[in-house]
Amino acid sequence: MFVNPLLSEELFQHIWAFRLFKQDHLTTTGGESVQVLFPGSHNHNGGPDFSAAKIRIGATLWVGQVELHLRTSDWFRHGHQHNPQYGRIILHVVFVHDMPAVGMGEAPCLELQQHIPKLLLQRYEELRRLSPFVPCAPHAARVPPLIWLSWKERLLAERWERKIGSLRAWLQHNRYNWEEVCYWAVAQSYGTPVNTLPFLQVAQSLPYKMLMRYRHLLLQLEALLFGQAGMLEAPQTDGYALQLQDVYGHLQHKFRLSPMAAHQWNWLRMRPAAFPTMRLATFAALLQQSPHLFSRILEAPDVTALEQLFFVQPSAYWHTHYRFGHSVARTQRPGKQAVQGILINTVLPLLFLYGQDKNGKYYQEKALHFLQQLPPEKNHITNSWSRLGVTQESAMESQALLQLKQHYCDEKKCLHCAIGAKIIAGV
Repeated sequence: MFVNPLLSEELFQHIWAFRLFKQDHLTTTGGESVQVLFPGSHNHNGGPDFSAAKIRIGATLWVGQVELHLRTSDWFRHGHQHNPQYGRIILHVVFVHDMPAVGMGEAPCLELQQHIPKLLLQRYEELRRLSPFVPCAPHAARVPPLIWLSWKERLLAERWERKIGSLRAWLQHNRYNWEEVCYWAVAQSYGTPVNTLPFLQVAQSLPYKMLMRYRHLLLQLEALLFGQAGMLEAPQTDGYALQLQDVYGHLQHKFRLSPMAAHQWNWLRMRPAAFPTMRLATFAALLQQSPHLFSRILEAPDVTALEQLFFVQPSAYWHTHYRFGHSVARTQRPGKQAVQGILINTVLPLLFLYGQDKNGKYYQEKALHFLQQLPPEKNHITNSWSRLGVTQESAMESQALLQLKQHYCDEKKCLHCAIGAKIIAGV
């Protein structure tokens, strides 16, 4: 028998879970009345699809497991007649009843084909088929603000949990040395977006304790960073670069350092202020001015003070150079947007994790409060959301929308998205 091509098993399970079918006059294929009091909890592991469902069939209230299929015959196609896990279901729900329910024990069968609105299937197909920026582009702005608000809060929690997971693994690796983890994390963020791995490699090749021995000596800090980055390996004619080579040569021998290959750095299609050389020079200045950076982050009274920690000037050479040996009239340091990006993506999640680890709500609330005070990020994703009428008032909201685009919209997980589910059900 014919099954609507717009209907997938995933969508059918979603329709059942949220009762998006007409619930009047439901009957089993045997003619008994059916009332769905609770569809059950979706089981994502082995066994029947839903558990602990409450279904009134005729005059009897049943509590137990429910199995769903697009066709009745799928029961046999999937081999459930041989699996004792399916021997005690209370109801078999199908879209099309295409054969007698023989071999399924005593479980009654409910056919939903005539009870699912065709408009619902059409909305779902539209979300799956259309892909301008996000599948729900024509409808997103019509979703009630309260649904957007609660969904953004959930998305932010998901995004930060992903970030915090990496930070937590680093803490476990280095026995909860918060200053060193902060050093690694901030170094990685200085490489955003295309040099995160090389920056992290440089940082992790230079033990934090070693750098702290030279915390007041900017030239030595620069020599260590540029040397480990592989940027002092080539012959140099520039006086400053030659000086760095000389200092690094001594430190390399003293600490038995092995530099990375210079070809691992990316230079293409970026503004000069984002060149790896400028970022390394600025990072060296940050280490020199705030050697115990994490302690200062904890002490920051407000978001402005936190920003000021990261507004540092590199050494004088980098006021007229973006690369070794190539002078310009004047350079630009990484700007306010770059600093705020470091706070949003690295510093505040780390502060939140510190609060979690120390069971201190103060630092968790402080991190979220600072995130709310920072302006939303400006990039092609957040700008595209704004053009759809989905605005952002703070970095908290822009972070949520980045999570939505990257982990729901791009993967067409409309059924798992509160916005998609609302649109499918009817805004």
